[in-house]
Amino acid sequence: QVQLVESGGGLVQVGGSLRLSCAASGIIFSLFRDITMGWYRQAPGNQREWVSTITGSGVTTYVDSVKGRFTISKDSAKKTLYLQMNSLKAEDTALYYCNIAGIHWGQGTQVTVSS
Repeated sequence: QVQLVESGGGLVQVGGSLRLSCAASGIIFSLFRDITMGWYRQAPGNQREWVSTITGSGVTTYVDSVKGRFTISKDSAKKTLYLQMNSLKAEDTALYYCNIAGIHWGQGTQVTVSS
């Protein structure tokens, strides 16, 4: 059974940085390497929003609001997905989730950006 565990969230001031991690277990290396995975977020009162995706070939895409500030990456050997978040804004405050193959979700990690 695939399990995803996010970490790295926290409280940061506007303009600060955080690096989120999503550690996967129950998935073989080759599948982790080749599959599409991504990050989503959900702010209070809002629907879950797609943030970024990385494909098996390493192609990355981002929602417009985070382009130039967030970077998605992965380490297949460690079976870990990352989201480097720089120049954080108050509107980035949300619960951040990782997702694999559009099916498996982690429990989320809270990011709070204070002004």
